[in-house]
Parts: sequence; structure tokens; C-alpha cells
Amino acid sequence: MNQRLRKDADQIVAASIQAVLPDQAVRRALENFEAGAGRTVLVAVGKAAWQMAHAAVEYLGSRLSAGVVVTKYGHVKGDLFRCVCYEAGHPVPDEAGFAATRAALQLTAGLQPQDTVLFLLSGGGSALFEQPLVSGEELQDITGQLLSCGADIVEMNTLRKRLSAVKGGRFALHCAPAKVFQIVLSDVLGDPLDMIASGPACPDSSTCADALAVAEKYHLILSKQARDCLCQETPKVLNNVETHITGSVRELCAAAARVCRALGYEPLVLTDCLNCEAREAGRFLAGIVRTHAGNGRRQAFLAGGETVVHLTGRGLGGRNQELALAAVQGIAGLTAAVFSVGSDGTDGPTDAAGGYVDGETAKALDAQSIDVVATLKENDAYHALAAVDGLIIIGPTGTNVNDVAVALVGS
Repeated sequence: MNQRLRKDADQIVAASIQAVLPDQAVRRALENFEAGAGRTVLVAVGKAAWQMAHAAVEYLGSRLSAGVVVTKYGHVKGDLFRCVCYEAGHPVPDEAGFAATRAALQLTAGLQPQDTVLFLLSGGGSALFEQPLVSGEELQDITGQLLSCGADIVEMNTLRKRLSAVKGGRFALHCAPAKVFQIVLSDVLGDPLDMIASGPACPDSSTCADALAVAEKYHLILSKQARDCLCQETPKVLNNVETHITGSVRELCAAAARVCRALGYEPLVLTDCLNCEAREAGRFLAGIVRTHAGNGRRQAFLAGGETVVHLTGRGLGGRNQELALAAVQGIAGLTAAVFSVGSDGTDGPTDAAGGYVDGETAKALDAQSIDVVATLKENDAYHALAAVDGLIIIGPTGTNVNDVAVALVGS
């Protein structure tokens, strides 16, 4: 392993994520917050829910009446004033998430016009915040089908809205006539409000026809009850919601570029809308490295967004790990590195945020008889990278604004 490049990579990851933590962003959004004369209740949902709620609780103090926080397992960092914190399953919803959502619905039931709901939303909410209109078992099965077939986040959410009593604007409808003040940490490219965590407090722009088209495209196996749900339209107008978007992958890329420049690299943000197969993104970045290697300049090429993985095997990994491993052969022997991380600190169903490879990784894998092509086919990037110290493990970060992948070309 090239220790200098690995050290630079670790610095870039740490400093760029630090720059997009939600604390200050939530406080800025709350400067526009005006509570009504009645109760103020908090509902925070998503992988960044605890961090966002922590900032809000500090800001509101005794003005807060009560709250429910729903986040991923391992993401609660302590008790919060007047709030009950729940941990639940992601990316596949589970009974713990259903129970937490029921608690949030109970907290916000029967509110009056003078009451206010402070709704803090971040990525991951689609799985974590759920009151299914089909059985929990079928919802889990449909989610698994969508994940394994390579459906993107917009396609997944188009379906999930119609299978839920809280998505697609239905949560805001439940809170009415109370006002909903919504702060959103975006993890969807282009920040489409109705797609971030499936838009619990946003009018739905997708239609029943869109949902049925996704089901047909991926040949999903659905019960009659589920198909009937896809034919039930979601709210198109909500008059009780005020929304503030804070944080995005664009900010993450800009922060990473600043760190690269400080470390002596010439940074270039290729895109903040990366949306393709993870392994194709890895090969693409490797190709860029090969074009620029050996020119005597230290360069950094950055791509932000969210790739997808088409499952063909039964291994362990995530999209960022798969992206990195796919770049191995293309940068073999070069003074270069490719790494990719999820800003939330978790990549797929693993404890890693992503993966790192450099020009020496191919040789290290060969020495352990690990075949890159076979490993990618089995979707087992985690174990391959673990064998060569290529995992990036940072733990839950408290934010969630997509992923950033970086290709470093050393001199």
C-alpha cells in the first residue's frame, strides 16, 4: 500500500465529512422557525436523525414539548431532552421501524392549528419511517426485490410511497391542521423534495402510472393488495408545510476539493450527479487516472452522487466498496489511488464507509489469490478489501448527503 496516498485519502474523507455535518445547517434553518401558540413536537427521521435532533433540542430547549427520533441501528449517541430515540432497520424496514413510526404517529395525532411539528428529515427515512399498507413481510420482500434488481432511489421511492401510510405527503396530511416546519438534509441528486426519504411531508409529483411502470420494468412479484395500493393516488397539494433544504452532495464535493487543494493536489469536480453502476464508475475513474498518470502533476478527480449495485452474488459489500475494487486493475502499478465513501459512514450492510485501492493493491490481492473479477461477480468487495487493508471505517457520522469518490494521481 502507498502509505502517503492512503494518509491523504483518510484526511480528505475526515475533513470533507466534517464540513457537511448537520449541526450548523440545522441551526441556520431554525433561525426561520416560528412556533405556534400551542405545543411544539419534534419528529426526526433518517440516518442523520439523531445529529439533527441534537442540534434542534439544543436550540429549542424548554420550548420543545416532546419528540420522537428514528434512526439506523448504532446511530443513537445518547439521550435527548424530552425525546424518545428509536433504532431500526435499514435498508430493509423491520418491526422496530414500524413500532417507532407508530410512536411518531401517536405523538402527532389530534394536533390543533396552534400546534407545530418540527420535522427533521434525512436519507434513510424511506426504510426507517414506515407504516405499511401491506404486510411487513411483503414490504420487506418488495424492498429486497428493488435492491437486488438495481433500481435507483427515485424508482424505489415511487413504489414505496404508495405502499405506505406516511410517505408521499401522507405524514403531513396526518399532522394537519397543525403546521409542519420541515428541515431536509438531501441525499437525492437534484434535491427533489418528494423523493428524499419518499417525501413524508411533500406533495407527490409521481403518479400511479409511474409506479406501475417501475413494477413492470423490474418484473416485481406483488400481491393483489400491493398492486391495488399502486393504483391509489397520493396527495398533490399540502397547505400546512414550510420546508428548508440544507446540505447536499454538492457541498460534500466542494469540501473534498478544498481539502485536496490544501494537500497539494489540483482538484477537478467531474460531477455531483453520479448515477450509474458502481463498478462502471470505478472503471471510469481508473481510466481517468491512466490518462493523467505520469504527467508530473498531483491531481484529484472527484465525483459525487450515488451509484447502484446489481446483485449477482451472495457476498458482502456496498456500492462504495465495489466502486473502489472495480478500479484496481485499471490503476495497477501507478502512483495513484481511488477511494469512495458514503457520507453517513456506512456502506451497504457493513461497518465500512467505503473502500480504498491504489497502484499496489492488485499485487497485494494476487499474493492472497483473490481474483478481482470473481469477487465483483460475487459482490464480495468487503472481504477482498479487508484482506489488503482497503476498508475505510469511520463509524456513523451523523450526516447523509450521498457519496463522494476520488481519484488521486501522485507525482
